[in-house]
Amino acid sequence: MVKVNHNVVPFAGLQPNPDAEDRRLRRGRGAVSNPTGRFENQQRVGRDAQWDYRSDNDWQAASEDDLQLPPLRTTVTEEVCRTAISRNTSPDIPFDQSINPYRGCEHGCIYCYARPSHAYAGLSPGLDFETQLFSKPDVVETLKQELAKPKYECRMIALGTNTDCYQPIEREQGLMRGILETLRDARHPVGIVTKSHLVTRDIDILSEMAKDNLAHVFISVTTLDRKLARAMEPRAATPPRRLDAIRQLADAGVPVGVMVAPVVPALTDHEMENILDAAYQAGAKRAGYLVLRLPFEIKELFREWLLENCPDRATRVLRQIHEIRDGRDNDPRFHSRMTGVGDNAELLASRFDIACRKLGLSNRDYDELDTSLFTPPVLPGRQFSLF
Repeated sequence: MVKVNHNVVPFAGLQPNPDAEDRRLRRGRGAVSNPTGRFENQQRVGRDAQWDYRSDNDWQAASEDDLQLPPLRTTVTEEVCRTAISRNTSPDIPFDQSINPYRGCEHGCIYCYARPSHAYAGLSPGLDFETQLFSKPDVVETLKQELAKPKYECRMIALGTNTDCYQPIEREQGLMRGILETLRDARHPVGIVTKSHLVTRDIDILSEMAKDNLAHVFISVTTLDRKLARAMEPRAATPPRRLDAIRQLADAGVPVGVMVAPVVPALTDHEMENILDAAYQAGAKRAGYLVLRLPFEIKELFREWLLENCPDRATRVLRQIHEIRDGRDNDPRFHSRMTGVGDNAELLASRFDIACRKLGLSNRDYDELDTSLFTPPVLPGRQFSLF
């Protein structure tokens, strides 16, 4: 039995922001604000430009250039990569090794569960997360060193599990290309999740690995509505481009699936069958889905976004989220955090299973790749193995 507190005011203290100038500055960004991270001692507050002037005369005399703030720009900071492979012991995740070449994500998806991680760097999970990015230029060399360790045990490595590994800065950084080349040469299995069409750049490597059952890709599709996608995922590939990525990967022989994620109750949940069908027509052979999660700062960021972009549906969306999350904004418990609980969650699961059966889509995850072919890389100055 799910207990829902219908007396909760889901938008207490929040007001929509109608400022046209503020919207101009945030154009192409997902978050509405830039709240202070939860670990900071001091809180950031908005400041009106007029506060900088002592009198109305000073304000009138100020030039427009003095008062106009520049649009938000993306910055990339390089950091030392101490370890390339991250490990987890979560019982409801089908992998225990992953690589994240970037921190922060320019796609700007308002729902991204990785946003709170920016608070560990003293930055905001809001606009900072999509504008102040970090890259690991030495991740490829670090990965080679880890794979070459005598005690390394080969298990599938997942990419794109935190921030998108094919976000726009990958065009210049090229870290994914180097990572895939290293895994290919070591004949190491890899699974990729992305919502970027840029993954097609590496089809040559992925198709080569796929011949030995060493690679598969999931393309994340949240909605087929281009207007909604633009608001919710402002710098990610459009839905047609994601379907085209599925098509190109499938045509090249790369096992590809669709991840309907996240399913947003009362906003995108009605599209589940259409997304699965469109992905199947494009060549997807497997599928998965995840329900929206609102941990830590995301719950307030998502509320702000709803008020600005979907004010007519905002209250209904929040109430249905509470119903599927045991009466809360977020339910962090293993085995329920991905799919939710209650009648609505069970209905989503049934709809997903029925649609997959009708289309012939597999709902298996990362358990089919071959780990027996792994050959550790030979680092400069080291002796080749005789066996």
